[in-house]
Amino acid sequence: MGQISDNDERAYLEEIKHLENWCQENNLLLNVSKTKELIVDCSNKQERHYQPVRISGTMVERVDSFRYLGVQILQDMSWSRHTNSLAKKARQRLYHLRCLRDFRLPSKVLQNFYSCTIESILTGNITVWFGNSTKQDRQALQRVVRSAERITRTELPDLQTIYYKRCQTKARSIVKDPTHPNNRLFSLLRSGKRFRSLKTKTETLKRSFFPQAIWALNQGN
Repeated sequence: MGQISDNDERAYLEEIKHLENWCQENNLLLNVSKTKELIVDCSNKQERHYQPVRISGTMVERVDSFRYLGVQILQDMSWSRHTNSLAKKARQRLYHLRCLRDFRLPSKVLQNFYSCTIESILTGNITVWFGNSTKQDRQALQRVVRSAERITRTELPDLQTIYYKRCQTKARSIVKDPTHPNNRLFSLLRSGKRFRSLKTKTETLKRSFFPQAIWALNQGN
């Protein structure tokens, strides 16, 4: 992962070259055919043209989206494609939940099934994408939760609540680990009770994990 600043690609290309050299020195072989380049640009400026990346003389394929650890990442950092995929997959699991209800299984069993097979889909890596998802995306996901509530006849946790709880849990683990590279982002105010909010210039950054995690921690204090 490298950064392109002020349309200057030199640092980015040097980082790739450093990775290539490190792999060679440690007897590792990069599979260029499976390597993809994704340039993330959240600005609304006109399209920029970047020179192609080559590893061992072979050009690396540039893509506009990439699936990493189950998360569909787009170059403009929008999440509609990812949330649509989650909603579709979760709705398919509702059929099995209805079957269990028709077998007259206890509500506790239905809730456990929902938590394991449906909620786990809707909330996978939720701290990464939920903050910057659109209102329409969240509503589509929440409709799946409401459908499950009607099937189980119980109240289920809403996704917004789960998101903030996950942010708090992750943030607390970072605060407790002084060796974590992002531990320095969590600095206490003089009161010693609240954390200093991060300065953000864009709405995308404001709704990303670290500012939201600090807000969630302060709300919990």
